[in-house]
Amino acid sequence: MRTINIGLTEEQRQGVANLLNQDLADAYLLLVKTKKYHWDVVGPQFRSLHQLWEEHYEKLTLNIDALAERVRALGCYPIGTMEGFLQIATLKEHSGDVPTATGMVANLVEDHEQVIRNLREHIDQSSEEFHDEGTADFLTGLMEEHEEMAWMLRSFIEGQELQPDGNKPATGSKTPVGV
Repeated sequence: MRTINIGLTEEQRQGVANLLNQDLADAYLLLVKTKKYHWDVVGPQFRSLHQLWEEHYEKLTLNIDALAERVRALGCYPIGTMEGFLQIATLKEHSGDVPTATGMVANLVEDHEQVIRNLREHIDQSSEEFHDEGTADFLTGLMEEHEEMAWMLRSFIEGQELQPDGNKPATGSKTPVGV
């Protein structure tokens, strides 16, 4: 086989592939959980959550493919089994657990936020440790997508009243002017 000559050593490419495989494992677990919640959600929020999660799992499916292809572009192989994913994922399954709609949203927020923290770390490692700016840029794009999905989910459960300027109203009692 021809040696890959893209400006990264084999060790650098493998180090980045290891990071990408962990991100792939987390994305796959998040996809499975999102689909499960899409199927199981009930209650007054059914339609809005069902549609939102469909959008999210479609985006996650595209991201999974992009992660696996990035690993291949570096001359390595992506993990492709549930056993492999479960061994290296930082996210955890909630086997047998069917929470309320709000509980489902909260679980997905936690998972997206964990993925975001991992991606921040992997962006730094890709750039500083492995000198792979291409992967750092790729991961930055993925992180931004997870930030948007987490924001949408958080917005669903926060339900805080906002003033027209976007600030939260002051808490406590208010004294009328001139009293």
